[in-house]
Amino acid sequence: MQITSVGHAGFHIRTAAGSILCDPWVNPAYFASWFPFPDNSGLDWAELGDVDFLYVSHLHRDHFDAALLAEHVNKDATVLLPDYPVPDLQRELEKLGFQKFFETSDSVRHTVSGPGGDLDVMIIALRAPADGPIGDSGLVVSDGETVCFNMNDARPVDMDVLHDQFGHVDVHLLQYSGAIWYPMVYDIPARTKANFGKQKRQRGMDRARSYVEQVGATWVVPSAGPPVFLDPELRYLNDDGPDRSSTENGNIFPDQVTFLEQLRLHGNDHGVLMIPGSVAEVRGAELSVAHPVDPEQIYGDKAGYIERLAQEKAPILAAEKANWAIGDEPLLPQLKALFEPIMAASPQISDGIGYPVGLVLGHETVVLDFPERIVRAPIEGEGKYRYGFRIDPQLVRTVLRDDEPDWVNTIFLSTRFQAWRIGGYNEYLYTFFKCLSDERIAYADGWFAESHDDSASCELAGWEVQRRCPHLKADLSKFGVVEGTTLTCNLHGWQWDLESGRCKTSKGHELRSRKL
Repeated sequence: MQITSVGHAGFHIRTAAGSILCDPWVNPAYFASWFPFPDNSGLDWAELGDVDFLYVSHLHRDHFDAALLAEHVNKDATVLLPDYPVPDLQRELEKLGFQKFFETSDSVRHTVSGPGGDLDVMIIALRAPADGPIGDSGLVVSDGETVCFNMNDARPVDMDVLHDQFGHVDVHLLQYSGAIWYPMVYDIPARTKANFGKQKRQRGMDRARSYVEQVGATWVVPSAGPPVFLDPELRYLNDDGPDRSSTENGNIFPDQVTFLEQLRLHGNDHGVLMIPGSVAEVRGAELSVAHPVDPEQIYGDKAGYIERLAQEKAPILAAEKANWAIGDEPLLPQLKALFEPIMAASPQISDGIGYPVGLVLGHETVVLDFPERIVRAPIEGEGKYRYGFRIDPQLVRTVLRDDEPDWVNTIFLSTRFQAWRIGGYNEYLYTFFKCLSDERIAYADGWFAESHDDSASCELAGWEVQRRCPHLKADLSKFGVVEGTTLTCNLHGWQWDLESGRCKTSKGHELRSRKL
């Protein structure tokens, strides 16, 4: 098996049976905030796109690059399709001209026929509303000699199915770095923000190491991040300072070299650095890698590399910004027409949000009144809203113009906004902004309405707790960490007070626990 990094979460997997292109991304994403790091625009995309199979893990824009897929990827390729609850991914690929789909079943081993023989594949599909925009997934590929698990930035809750279906994994490709806006965009004191950043950074790397241990692959390749921020307004987000390896670093976007150092510190010397164009030849437990350039040219002077890249990409950034919508008409009528039907169709989510939410859009403030299921102007004297966002009206006008069903996959991941909240994180609020279509909101609200069996228990540090995390049902016997009377689920960093069962991260989501 030959595995070529094509940048970020993207890989080209070549086997004797056929070739697979996974998650290719080259064009800037999220209102041109994210660019691939290191730069991958110089790769031969025509050659890379001439494949037998295409795998797109989910619809996040750093995995689904519509322009690249339309221009460079063979439309006769068979798409390996995850088993998702709504067909948005297939629809978007069909719009680009793809017609051949192999519909997989979640966590089931399938045999697909390529021009040179058969390949065994499995897609682990995550289907909770918090996963991507309605879905995220990981791909397993076996050519009979080598097993590769491309987890990208999916977060499976149980690895048993992987080992049951494929046995030992030879190569594990996984996310380790931040792909979120918290805490950088929050209106909180700088010292508090730095402390939250340190916690977020370390929990992300702890979670990745937990997956490394559970998968137990011979070789580990950190991928799926971080992006590089080239807009002068966002350059501060890059982790390119002299404290990149410091435990006091609060930047949530550590790079590949930093994570490999973390692996070595914890006794794992089988981490592999790959940059765009790096080629790994893998035969079972044997691996060799060749780089297109010395990686030290990138990581040795990372700040200098980013500065040169920013100058090179400045025209692309300017062109992207020129495409944003402009106007001066009030946004309240359009937002009322968009949001009120979604509110009416989502009683579980609207009640879970539970408060009016303020959108400060330049000189106009719009209130999403979830208890009343209406969108309105502010009421005199109602004070600061429990949850709120300050967003450039251009961005809102653009997603309205483009009929965008997911503000998380556009505005929020751009980090081009400011947020505030009183109290903990509200999962329902961000789920609402991911599900701005009839199909999505119906599925998400139904998901929250379903009852889940929490009868199974496990023992952690002298406490009996329910085995499945109240957030997204991760196995707490594997992801749970107890410090004093606080339980942290390292899958997403959520925390509970073990004495009361109260969730310290978000409203609701109580945990069953007792001292042994």
